Amino acid sequence: MQSEQLRQLANRLRVTALEMICGAKSGHPGGSLSAMDILVALYFGGVLKHNPKKPNDPQRDFFVLSKGHASAALYAVLAERGFFPKKELVKFRKISSNLQGHPTPHTPGVEVATGSLGQGLSFSVGLALANPKQHVFALLGDGEIQEGQVWEAAMAAAHFGCGNLTAVIDNNRLQIDGSNAEVMQVEPIQEKFKSFGWRTVKIDGHNFDQILRELKKAKSSKKPTAIIAHTIKGRGAPVAENNFAFHGVPLSCDELVAAKKNLAN
Repeated sequence: MQSEQLRQLANRLRVTALEMICGAKSGHPGGSLSAMDILVALYFGGVLKHNPKKPNDPQRDFFVLSKGHASAALYAVLAERGFFPKKELVKFRKISSNLQGHPTPHTPGVEVATGSLGQGLSFSVGLALANPKQHVFALLGDGEIQEGQVWEAAMAAAHFGCGNLTAVIDNNRLQIDGSNAEVMQVEPIQEKFKSFGWRTVKIDGHNFDQILRELKKAKSSKKPTAIIAHTIKGRGAPVAENNFAFHGVPLSCDELVAAKKNLAN
């Protein structure tokens, strides 16, 4: 797909994710919307080697959604890619559904249960070490990297030379209680990863040309790569953009209508 096609697809899947969250009357719109372009680039931009008909293909690359609360975005992408029928999306966050509020391996295409923040990068390091011929991508929230375990994993990845590991930081600068700067400053993110021995780069997390370029470059790196993607929390939903109040609160019916109109452009 070309960049404009990817942009249009991402906006359509943003609507899908919002509908899922509104239908469940719970979920996390802010971080799902900010991360959508990154997920679409991975799965539809020719980056992530995967097989929807054979999710456990031994030759696949791996993706770990460390910020597991953004599950609505991941499920929308996986369904669109064909890992499971789209009709299953209405079961989001329902009891006994395979589409729980945080991802679990019961869902086709999901490698590990995530949601306890800070653990995804450690798991990804293990995957990278165990599968040196395949690439591992992990998507972390910037608030999530306040967790100490993230930096233990970062140290291990560099020490063991995990060039087949890429961490993408969804840098929307907000978390559930406010701005990162107010709650617990995480900057300078790039310099921190670099000091741990990682190859680092900053990008516009909503620019598909930049996203695709850096994801593909990361696959040939000899060092673990940290991509700091500057994003907008709630991207595409006017009431939720840069508004931490919508970290874990569904849009109202009127707000959903406004978001759909905005995302149709």
